[in-house]
Amino acid sequence: MSVAFTKEESSETASETLLPDRLISAYPNLVTQAGLKALELQLQQARKAYEATSAIDDVNERRRQAAHPLRDTRYLAARVRTAQLVPDPISIDTVAFGSTVTFSRDDGRVQRYRIVGEDEADPKAGSISFVSPVARFLMGKAIGDVVDVGGQELEIIAIS
Repeated sequence: MSVAFTKEESSETASETLLPDRLISAYPNLVTQAGLKALELQLQQARKAYEATSAIDDVNERRRQAAHPLRDTRYLAARVRTAQLVPDPISIDTVAFGSTVTFSRDDGRVQRYRIVGEDEADPKAGSISFVSPVARFLMGKAIGDVVDVGGQELEIIAIS
């Protein structure tokens, strides 16, 4: 939209208020129970942040402050709406969505990750997305299985 047809003061202001939507993955939106609750909480927080901007008198400043919460609200509402809740795995015989898997690498490092949905994934906190290369190679495997990921062997040593 041209700046000439808006009430913003400049093209800089327009670019600050017309943010592109966050990309939504083409993969199914699988979530754990904790992941769904986290999405719902984030949606509530984004809505509150957006509502808080209504108290700002200056229209340009209100639009600037509302841009991020509005974009996040659209994204999170879509993610909550399309969420497919996957129950925790019943068996620990093989790696599945929701499993926590411990594996050793060629270099001797031992790592442990829970396989979760894309929005819930946080490798630093011990969770990886089910669409990540490591998770995709580990899914369906059992303790003692060895998989090759990017030229490096991973041996599954525990599943919980």
